[in-house]
Amino acid sequence: MCEPQKSSSSCTIQEERQSTPETLLSGNDESFFKSLYEFIEYEKQYLQCPAEGPDELRFIIYRSVFNKVIGRATSYKKLLLTIKGEYDDTIKVLQRREEESKEAQRILKASTLHQKSLTTCQRRATNLKERLCVLQRETADLQQEIKKQQSLKEQSMWIPGMTVAESKDPEALDRYLERLKAQRDSLLDRKSHCVSVEVKAELEAKLQAAEQHRDQLRAENNRLKALFKRLRFVSNHVSCWERETQQVSLEQLLGSTVKNIKQNSMTEEDVSSIIVELFENEEPTGVDESKFLTDYLNRFLELFEAAEYEEAALHAARSPQGILRNLDIMGMFKGVHGPSSSAHPLLLFFQALLMTLPAGDKLSAALSTEMVRCALQHGDTQLINHSVTYNKLTSSEDLGDILTEHAQKDTRVADLCLALATVVYKTCRLDRKTALSICKRGLIHSVAEFMNNCKGLTAEDCMWVFYQSPSLSLLQLLTEPQQGQAAILSAGVVLSSLLSDPRQQELALRLLDSFVSRGQGVLEDLILEDMRSTLEDWTDVESMCSELNRADLSRAILSVLLNQSGTRALSPDLEGAQLVEHIFL
Repeated sequence: MCEPQKSSSSCTIQEERQSTPETLLSGNDESFFKSLYEFIEYEKQYLQCPAEGPDELRFIIYRSVFNKVIGRATSYKKLLLTIKGEYDDTIKVLQRREEESKEAQRILKASTLHQKSLTTCQRRATNLKERLCVLQRETADLQQEIKKQQSLKEQSMWIPGMTVAESKDPEALDRYLERLKAQRDSLLDRKSHCVSVEVKAELEAKLQAAEQHRDQLRAENNRLKALFKRLRFVSNHVSCWERETQQVSLEQLLGSTVKNIKQNSMTEEDVSSIIVELFENEEPTGVDESKFLTDYLNRFLELFEAAEYEEAALHAARSPQGILRNLDIMGMFKGVHGPSSSAHPLLLFFQALLMTLPAGDKLSAALSTEMVRCALQHGDTQLINHSVTYNKLTSSEDLGDILTEHAQKDTRVADLCLALATVVYKTCRLDRKTALSICKRGLIHSVAEFMNNCKGLTAEDCMWVFYQSPSLSLLQLLTEPQQGQAAILSAGVVLSSLLSDPRQQELALRLLDSFVSRGQGVLEDLILEDMRSTLEDWTDVESMCSELNRADLSRAILSVLLNQSGTRALSPDLEGAQLVEHIFL
């Protein structure tokens, strides 16, 4: 059999006859035509002929079949040969038309390309014309400029400010002389208002002395500012000592306070340095505030541009008024890369923010989310653990979702991430996600206890948690009474819902097996004490067990229902008791 190609030149009719299956050699007409149909389908499938439209491979198949029919015929062989000739002629005509169509398409495509080429040439010619016009215009401007310069050069040989014609006109010369006299008088008048060089030197000396005196006053002012801040520092400590239990004496308190001031003291000549180093938490006020903030920002930019990212991060974290503790500065650190031996600049920025964060303050929600995402990306889960544990982040649902998603990706830190997510969800009062994060950690009894004590969770919320993390143990804890308390979920309602879902039917049957295996009394107590389900719910459960070929479970449920005479309370709770009617079959 020839390979399934589109060219007919590679396969001959003789080869096609040799490729005919042995089924063509049938004994009667019915089997013969059946074998022909099988042969046609077999060849179409093997040669991968298209289902519709003219195809050369299909023509070859039918030509081969026609030859077999002619070879078997006796009376109509001549007629069939004539038909076959017409068939071949038609095929040749179609092939010729197809070739002519392809040639026409090729010619059309060549014509299109030629038209595009002409259009391109025309566009280039237009551009060249425009450029030529521009060059001509620029050339004319240059010629005019040359003429102007030549004219000015000729005029420079005559009186400045006068043309050649004016230089030869006596009246114009008289007017020019009058202007010169007026200019001389103006200069003499200005000279009369000026002082001598000696007077100027004396005035400059006085100005310099005034500036020195101003510098002395500024230094004294700075010294007084530093002294005032130190005294206020001592006053604050004494006030705190008075409000507290006074465990140390006043002498010890003052001694330690003065020692701290001396250790942190700077020179008194630079007040801005004193404010920054001694009173870092003090915000600049007054006239120097703008200059101080500008200098602080310039220092940060110098450190950042010098690739000293750790110092720049610490400088930004300590910025007054928090001007550098924002998302824009975070974006700057995020867009750079430090040396491979050091932590990522963005991680250094977040570490500096947390380290300098005042007690009781938190990072904003946006910064908290980005910090957690960055720390997880670089594997620094301990930083997140410290931040969440010491309540330095603003909790949000997005923050908890990021931790939960990372727990699914990295199993090595899954338990830690889920534990931190639980803390975040609890802070945000997202009870459903809190229960789910506890459940994903495998703490089945803890999640059951949380659901039982959480007033904000509904039955739908509990089922949502189960569907997100299904397990038989969790299902048992949710549907069985615990320590004398009613079950969290109604067993009848849960079983009816799970058996209706093909994905959860196996788990529901296992739950029923666990009840039946512990004895008929366990199942009976479960049904009778389930006050939130109705008779219809358990009837549906029994019916679905029967449909799932679990006749044993169906009989067990029917036995409990039929053993009740008349009516019976499903629960000893007199206020919320429900009744099970007797069932007659």
